[in-house]
This record gives sequence, C-alpha cells and structure tokens, in this order.
Amino acid sequence: MQRICLFPGTFDPVTLGHVDIINRALPLFDKIFVGIGINAAKNPMFSAAQRMAWFKAIYKNEPKVESICYEGLTIDFCTTLGARFILRGIRFVSDFEYEKSIADANRTMNRNIETIFLTGEPKYTSVASTIVRDILKNGGNAAPFLPDEVIATINH
Repeated sequence: MQRICLFPGTFDPVTLGHVDIINRALPLFDKIFVGIGINAAKNPMFSAAQRMAWFKAIYKNEPKVESICYEGLTIDFCTTLGARFILRGIRFVSDFEYEKSIADANRTMNRNIETIFLTGEPKYTSVASTIVRDILKNGGNAAPFLPDEVIATINH
C-alpha cells in the first residue's frame, strides 16, 4: 500500500518554511499532495493557480510532489485522494497546541488517517506567510523568506 500524504495549507505565498517541511517529508512518503485549501472566508493575496504554479516549478523534477486545490474538510479530501496521512509543520509550541486540536478532531472523524508533525528548521522559525504578505504589501524585501521560483514571479 502506498504511503500517500496530504500537506494542506493556504500557502499564500509559498515560503522556504513550506519547502523545508516538504523536502524533509519526501523520504517518508511515496506521494505528497500539497493541498491548497480554498476558504471563502479568506481573501488570499495570490491566486490558487499562482500558488499551484509555484509548487509545480519548485518540484518540477520531483514526481512525488503534486499540488492540488480543494474545498471542504481536509479529512474528506484525504479520503478522496486515498491519503492515509496529513502532514503539518510545527514552528512553535503554540502551533503544536492548535494543530493537535485539529488532528484530534480529524482522528475522531476518521481513525484511518494519521497526522504527522514535522518541526521546522530553526532558521525558518520566523517564516510565516502572514509576515511575508505584510512585507510585500509594504514594499519590503521578502526574498530571504521565499524560494527563487516565487521571487521570480513577484518581482515582475
């Protein structure tokens, strides 16, 4: 049975922290779907198509990674994909507390899907999409937080 994983998030924009988690998860899974969640309550800075294109460019030579958009419950989307694992990145203890509550709810809804937590590299601890968006909105240089494939498209 293949080890299929869903890494859900908004990824608005894709940061070096996101890429770090995916890269370190690659040896653990046969397939990683990067699930770009569409949430009507959120007003993203970048289109879902742009976020998918970034992942496609970043992982153009890695067939185990595929980006895909979805709406609704993450646990239901896992079932659709045949994913038995949800991947989440943890930067701080507060992240863990929040993510654990979601993992517990997901486990209650479907005991066959397990959440896997990876802690981020310390150098990426301060990298959050919210902070990067604020830097970009105010004309700052967000390049230290972003993959080259993202920098190339936002500087044009």
